[in-house]
Parts: sequence; C-alpha cells; structure tokens
Amino acid sequence: MTGTGFIPLAWGLIGAGDIAQKRVAPAMRDLDSCRCLSVSRADTARLDAFADQFDFERREPDWRSLVRDPEVEAVYIATPVHLHEEQTLAALEAGKPVLCEKPMALDAPGARRMMAAADARGLALGVAYYRRFFPVVKRIRQILEDGLIGEPVLAVMENFEPFHRESGEPRSWLLDPKLSGGGPLMDMGCHRVDLLIHLFGPIVDVSGKADNLRYQRSVEDSAAVILGFQRSLRAVLLSAHCAFEPRDTLEIYGTRGTVRIPNLNRGDLILVTEQGESRESHPNGPNVHAPLIDDFSRAVREGRPPVVTGEMALATTEVLDAFYHRGGKFPSWITRSPGTSGRN
Repeated sequence: MTGTGFIPLAWGLIGAGDIAQKRVAPAMRDLDSCRCLSVSRADTARLDAFADQFDFERREPDWRSLVRDPEVEAVYIATPVHLHEEQTLAALEAGKPVLCEKPMALDAPGARRMMAAADARGLALGVAYYRRFFPVVKRIRQILEDGLIGEPVLAVMENFEPFHRESGEPRSWLLDPKLSGGGPLMDMGCHRVDLLIHLFGPIVDVSGKADNLRYQRSVEDSAAVILGFQRSLRAVLLSAHCAFEPRDTLEIYGTRGTVRIPNLNRGDLILVTEQGESRESHPNGPNVHAPLIDDFSRAVREGRPPVVTGEMALATTEVLDAFYHRGGKFPSWITRSPGTSGRN
C-alpha cells in the first residue's frame, strides 16, 4: 500500500522482450500504483532472469496460466502483434482488464472483437499510445484550443528509423506481415496516426503508397500517407525504415501561425505567430511508458476509463486497415462526429 492508501494493482505481464525490458517492467517496478506479481515468457532461462531483475513474484512459461491466476488483477500484453487478439480475449474472458501494446491487432476486425469482448464484460481495455501523455503534446493541444495559430489547415509528420533484420535475427518478426501486420507505418506510424486523431479528431479518408525503396522484403520499408479529417485539414505522414537519418517531427500550419516540433520525443517546440517566433521545451520523464501504466492502474482502481482506451486505438487500426487492406475505404458504420473514436 502506498502512503496515500492506494492499493497497488497486481500486474501480470505477458511477454518479456525489448519493450518490456526497456520500459514496461521498469515502470511497473518503480510505480507506487503497481505490483509486479507475475510474468510469462516461453524461454524459461530468460524468464527467470527477467523476473529476478524486475522483482516479479511469480513466473509462468505458459501465458494461459498467468491469465487464470486469481491474484492477477490486470494483464499487460507485450508480445508480437499477431498474438494480441488471442491473449487479450483470453485475459478478458478470465475477468482481467487489459493494457495491450500497440498496434491493437493485425487488422480492424480483430480489434473490433477485442473491443466487443471488453464492452460485453465491462472491463477496461487500453492500448499503449503513450504519446498522448507527452508534455509537448499537451502544450500543442493548448495552443490549438487557444487559437494561437488560427485554424489548423495542414500537418506534416516525418517518422524515420533505419531498421532491417534478416530472418532469425532479434526483432525480425517485425518484417513478417503475418506476425506484425505491416512495416514502419504499422509499427511506428500507428503512434503518429493516433496522435493526429488526438489533435484533430476523426479521419475520414486515407490515401498514399507503401514502397520498398531500399529493402526487398515482405513489408514496406517506407509509406507516404495522406489523411483527410472531418474538419478542413489535411495531414501527410511519412514513415520509413530506409532513410539514414532518424526523424520524429511534427509541423502544424494554421491560418495565423505555425507549430514546429523538431523532435517529438525530446519535446522542443517552436511557435510562430503574428507576434514573432518563440521557443519552448517540454521534456518527457525518464520512462515514457510510466504515465500510461500509472493512469491505467489508477483507472482500474477508481472504476473509470483509462486516458487511452481501446475505443481510441480502434480508430487508429481502422485507418491502418483502410490504408493496407481497403484502398482507403472506411466501413460505412464509422461515425463521423467530432471527438469520437470511430464506432457507433
């Protein structure tokens, strides 16, 4: 129990790979709102080392045993994308709220099944779109709400990270569409799609091109995406593994000013208005997953929805599905009202 009387939420963690090692498990270990109860990984030697490092009380080679554990109060799913749906549905069936890594599922039908299962059981379902918690993102929303750049009309995001793996190398599963669902747009670009929806509301059309400009492989190494919003705004998202220089930029052009973010993770902001140019800094904390996990833990305890819901993540998966599988078309039932996540 913490000093405020809050009882830490007992977490079960499925998956002990890269993101769990770097961010998820350290956050669970260090947050007062969390208790590291159980972790699952098929490789038992690595499982023991991971559990010892992050003070997990129990270790389960079979993830199904973890979700059946009556003392596990919530499940974090940090496995490859093709496992998200099965593991989420099993955890929800066992009565556990779920916080799942992004993207939500391989495709929109899978994401909708996850959402329907959570709704049917009245359980929280969240997805790890942690950039909504960035201080610089909160500042951008304030700038837009205050009308400091007038009406936003154009947005441009660049998301480049050099990446390629041969079969069998660590993280090579990201280049197998049956396991990952797609290339850089699916893996990294989904964060940017979610952020654009967070800033500007529902997306109503999507077009563009996925290419293999450098690497001949089963998923794209670059994607150029044009997004149309219900409001009078267009966004261009470039997501790539093939460029040498990493990029993580956002530029928003309004009728009376501009917001430039040279590096979203670093949190620097340039504001250009009729009064001139100003520079601000809104850095993140040391672990960008921590605010997400802390909020979800407290939301479960308090009986409220988490800040980042499955409903929000479904809206992003619908956009990805329209780009990869439906030629830019959205299902006719998607709601177009401002502020909704895309379902009736």
